[in-house]
Amino acid sequence: MKYILIQIISLLVLAQTLISMPLKMSKEDIIRYTPEWKGERFSDGRPKVPDGIIERMKNIDIEAAWVVLRNEGYDYQFEGGWKHVHPGETLCGRAMTVQYMPLRKVTNEVTNEIGDGDGRIGDQVSWPIDMLVQGDIYVADVYNRHEGGPIIGASLGTSIFSKSGNGVLFNGVIRDLEQLERIEGFNAFVRDWNPGFYWASMITGINVPINIGNVVVMPGDIILGKREGVLVIPPHLAEKAVKTAELIKLRDAFGFDRLKADVYTPGQIDDRWTDEIEKDFSGWLEDHMDQLPVPKELIQELLKERTW
Repeated sequence: MKYILIQIISLLVLAQTLISMPLKMSKEDIIRYTPEWKGERFSDGRPKVPDGIIERMKNIDIEAAWVVLRNEGYDYQFEGGWKHVHPGETLCGRAMTVQYMPLRKVTNEVTNEIGDGDGRIGDQVSWPIDMLVQGDIYVADVYNRHEGGPIIGASLGTSIFSKSGNGVLFNGVIRDLEQLERIEGFNAFVRDWNPGFYWASMITGINVPINIGNVVVMPGDIILGKREGVLVIPPHLAEKAVKTAELIKLRDAFGFDRLKADVYTPGQIDDRWTDEIEKDFSGWLEDHMDQLPVPKELIQELLKERTW
């Protein structure tokens, strides 16, 4: 009788574990953790920053966007030290996050049971790929594991690009570099390359907060990866970061042009601009509207907002 009671208690504990295992955040949890976002969301609760903002973000400078985040109190949003499948190409999109941890036998078995119950197909490494939608970036913390750590190669990279039209950001290693280089449009920011394969890790969370070096990435964050590194932008600041960075790019272009023509001194350009310089800037925008690195309609919108 005592043995049966112990077995029943064990089953109840296992059942509770299966229910409470943090394999993914609920839609309600994601909304709760991203209260500043007031726009559209995906069915899973992730903020859906408009495609137009993401397209414009690809052309801005990381430094300018970083200033916006810093001024808003987001101090730890940049991480450097990456290797790229296509160096020099930009990685930009909405984060779908995945947390990997070192393999632990029973924990891994429970996770597989949860996956079976959810109707997931194949090994754990394929589960997040099945969830990707266009514009997503597969962001994974693989705790920078090298041996037994590569979670994708050419086959899964092809599937990722097919589903998302985008790339990956992995705090870890991947394999099949030469084959991945042949996927035009696919980029990956990773710690390194390794010829091994996935066998030493397990998934403990999908669409949960994860750690990428010194940065926390939330589901739906915007990833902006360039040669300098990766900036993680909270959804509610994406549009502000884009507009501010575009204005800075225009002001820099004006400043460089006027410095080359010896119209102003470096001190005048680097200091707070006088009303005279601001008026000159507005006129310069109108005269150079078709040659500037910002869409014409955006410059027209900017000019309407200016008082001179």
